[in-house]
Amino acid sequence: MSSEAAVSPSPDAGGEQSRAQGPGTATAADWRHLDRRTVLVSALVTAGVAAGAAVPTTLGLSGRFGFGAAVAWVLAGSILLIGSAAAGDHVRWRRTRYRVGADRVELHTGLLLVKKRSLARERIRSVDLTAHLLQRVLGLVTVRIGTGEHSGNDSTLELDPVTRREGERLRRELLERTATGVPGTHREGELVALDPRWIRYAPVSFVAPALGGAAAGAVMQVSDWFGAQGRVIEWVGDRFRDTSLLAMIVILALAAVLAGVVGALGLWVEMWWNYRLEREPGGTLRIRRGLLTSRSVSIEERRLRGVDLVEPLGIRTFGAARVDAITTGLAKDDEEQHGDHNTLLPAAPRTVADAVAADVLRETTSPTGAPLTGHPLAARGRRLRRAFGAVAAPALVLALLGVLLTPVLLWIALAWAVVALPAGVFLARDAYRGLGHALSGDYLVVRSGSVRRSTAALERAGVIGWTVRQTYFQRRAGVLSVTATTAAGAGAYTAYDTDASEGLDFASEAVPGLLEPFLERVPPTG
Repeated sequence: MSSEAAVSPSPDAGGEQSRAQGPGTATAADWRHLDRRTVLVSALVTAGVAAGAAVPTTLGLSGRFGFGAAVAWVLAGSILLIGSAAAGDHVRWRRTRYRVGADRVELHTGLLLVKKRSLARERIRSVDLTAHLLQRVLGLVTVRIGTGEHSGNDSTLELDPVTRREGERLRRELLERTATGVPGTHREGELVALDPRWIRYAPVSFVAPALGGAAAGAVMQVSDWFGAQGRVIEWVGDRFRDTSLLAMIVILALAAVLAGVVGALGLWVEMWWNYRLEREPGGTLRIRRGLLTSRSVSIEERRLRGVDLVEPLGIRTFGAARVDAITTGLAKDDEEQHGDHNTLLPAAPRTVADAVAADVLRETTSPTGAPLTGHPLAARGRRLRRAFGAVAAPALVLALLGVLLTPVLLWIALAWAVVALPAGVFLARDAYRGLGHALSGDYLVVRSGSVRRSTAALERAGVIGWTVRQTYFQRRAGVLSVTATTAAGAGAYTAYDTDASEGLDFASEAVPGLLEPFLERVPPTG
C-alpha cells in the first residue's frame, strides 16, 4: 500500500516539481528537468571559444576580403555559432528529464533518438559533483552517478547541470541509502586538509618537464598559424649569435624547465586548492578539491580494499608520497574523465601519507609502513641486465648507422652510452632496493618500481586468485613472480622476482586454502 502527498512546485533546477512519495511509488510528477540556465552556460562557453578563434580567423580573412569585411564575416559566423549552440542546448534541456524512484534512477533524453536509461539504486556506488568556474558562479554542478562497473557509459548517468543544492541532495539520498556503518573507532569528519607547503613537491613531479616541452611546442605551433615560425627561429638565432651551440641548447632547456615549473605550480593550485578528505556518517570517504573547477568524489568504505602509497622518483627524493585508494566502484571511464579520480591524498610528507593511510583503513598504523622481506640478489642481476640492454640497443643502432652514413652518429652513440649507462645502473639498483613483500594484519603488502615506486596494501579478503609466473630465465635464477588478482584498483598486484619458495609461501599464507591445492610441499632434506 502506498500514499502520495503533493507539494508546491519548487523553482530549483529550472522549474522542477517534486512530489513526496511513499515506498515503491514513481509517478509522472516525480520527473525533474535539468537547470534551465544550461542554455546560458552553453552560450557563454561557445562565445568564449568564438572569441579565441576570432583573432586568427580575422587576420587570415583580412588578406583576401579586407579588414572590415573580415570582421563582419567573423562576427556573423560567431553569432550563428553561439545561436546554434544555445538552440541545441535548449532542445537538450527540454528533452532531458530524470527521476529518483524507490528502486531505480531514470534518465530520458533525446529528440529524434530518445534514450531511456536507468540504474538500480542498490548498484549505485558513486555520486560525484563537478563544477567549472562558470557553473560555480551560477551555483550549478554536474552530477555523475555511477555503478562502478567497467562497461563504459552504460554504467553511469550524468546530469549536466543541476543546482548545487539539488546535487548535494542527490548525493546524500543515493549514497546514504546504501551506506552501512564500518566498524572501528576512528574519527568521523575531517581527516586531513590542504597544507599549502605541499606545493613544493609540484616542481619535482614529472608534470614539470612535460609542461615545459608542451610550452615550447605551443610557441612553434602558434607562430606557424600566423606564418611567423621562420621569424621566431631567426629571432632566437639572433639572440644567441655569439653563443656556442652547447650553451644555446642548455639555456633553451633551462627556459623550458622554468616554464614547466611555473605550469606545474599553476596546475597543482588548480587541482588541489581547497582540498580536504572527510569521513561522513555511514562510512563514506569524501574528497573535495579544486580552485577554478571544484570536484567532489565519494568512496564507500565498504568497497575499499586497501591503499596504494605512490612515490614517483622526484617527490620520493624529497621524502614525500601520495595515497591512492584501491577500491571497487571507480569505473575506467571515470578515471579517464577526471584525473586523479582515486587519489585520497596529493604528494605530502611520508609521515602524513602513512597517517592518512592508517586513518582511511581504520588501522592504528598503516600497513604500507610494515617492514618488508627483501628479494634475492638474482632480482638485482635481472634489472641490471635489462638496463644494460636498454642502453646498448640504441647505442648499437646509432653506431651502425654512423658507420654507414655519417660519423656524427658515432659521437651521438658515444654520448648516449656515457649518459644513459650510469643512469640505467642507478635506476636498476634503486628498483632492486625497492622490491619487497610482507603480511601485515589483514593486508598483504607488495612494493616495486623506481621511477614510480608503488607500495600497495591489499586486503587479504579482497584477493580472488593468484597468478604464479616463472619464465625460463627466472627458473634458472631461482625466482618467480606472484600476482594477487582482485576486483579492485588496478586488478592485479605483483611481488616481482621473489625467491621461489618464499614467494609461494607468501601467497599461500596470505589467503589460506586458495593456492594450497596447486602446491606440493617438499620435506626438508637431512
